Amino acid sequence: MTPTIATTDHGAIREIRLARAPVNALNPELCAALRTAIDDAVAQGVHGLILSGGPKVFSAGLDVPHLLTLPSRAELMAAWETFFAAARALAECPVPVVAAIAGHAPAGGCVLALCCDYRVMASGPFRIGLNETQVGLAAPEGIQRLMRRVVGTYRAERLLVAGELVDAERALAIGLVDELVDVDHVATRARVWLEELLPLPRTPMLTTRALARADLVAALHPDLIQLDRFIDAWSEPDTQAGLRALVAKLGK
Repeated sequence: MTPTIATTDHGAIREIRLARAPVNALNPELCAALRTAIDDAVAQGVHGLILSGGPKVFSAGLDVPHLLTLPSRAELMAAWETFFAAARALAECPVPVVAAIAGHAPAGGCVLALCCDYRVMASGPFRIGLNETQVGLAAPEGIQRLMRRVVGTYRAERLLVAGELVDAERALAIGLVDELVDVDHVATRARVWLEELLPLPRTPMLTTRALARADLVAALHPDLIQLDRFIDAWSEPDTQAGLRALVAKLGK
């Protein structure tokens, strides 16, 4: 089986790279591997993490073609639960995590980035955002809260309702990402940010971080995701039409 995660250590910092070709579509295997990689890093005493993806696509989001093949509600529920477990692992990680976004990050890819402490994105023709409405889905309340906490309530509303993907320059301007660098230096800049943070007195820094991120962790509580309701909506005719249109577009 081809590995879906690659790791590289830089002293006390570990880079976890999504490595499921061609676009890091988030199927259950990749999501489970990401959660395991985070847990392993923490257990091994790593002080900071970098989450990276491909050079043109950080992650294209959930693997919709795979999800549409699942024959039962239970299997669909399990697949989505695996994704949210990976997102919670990032949100609850006890050490800082930087997203190194060297390409597009729509939908689930944006969710993973929003769960990180800091987002470094490649400058250029890359886009990021929660485009769920464009494919017939409604982002759960918890996911909407992730967007609100970084761009503000009104701007989040506009982006979420339209399902808008913004380019890198606008993402920086509205605070969706923290800085832009050349595509070849995204992971390096993410590491430098961590290297500047980690020399701080460890316990006060981590305690302050945990307090500051409590709302992020709370946003991913199952009560705010309401996965049952989300799965119910999955089978609605307009949702299925939007998802199948997306798959047809991907196949061209």
